[in-house]
Amino acid sequence: MILHICPAAGWTAVPEGEPYRAESLAGVGFVHCSDPGTVHLPASRLYAGRTDLLLLRIDPALLDVPLRWEPAVPPEPGAPWFPHVYGPIPRAAIVSVHDFPPGPDGSFRLPAELATFTA
Repeated sequence: MILHICPAAGWTAVPEGEPYRAESLAGVGFVHCSDPGTVHLPASRLYAGRTDLLLLRIDPALLDVPLRWEPAVPPEPGAPWFPHVYGPIPRAAIVSVHDFPPGPDGSFRLPAELATFTA
């Protein structure tokens, strides 16, 4: 499974039956994603303290567009690679949606209900 950090308003704005298109798809040509072990890195770096975020859990086997593991954007020496989805994400590939609140210090951790998907 891979995960995508999404503002709640961005998810609720997707018309029923339509694929999800992150803003980055138009800007850089792909949807930024993470795996369960690294999602806290971009979340804490880019969204510290935001309380309006969701995690979309995506099954890569259900994508009908390319998925590539690539260096972080912007690249950072020694940083892990991240999954990038090169096209709209079909609703069928989004197998669950989870609240993604920050901790008291504003940083993020993988929600407990998603910890079972790290194996």
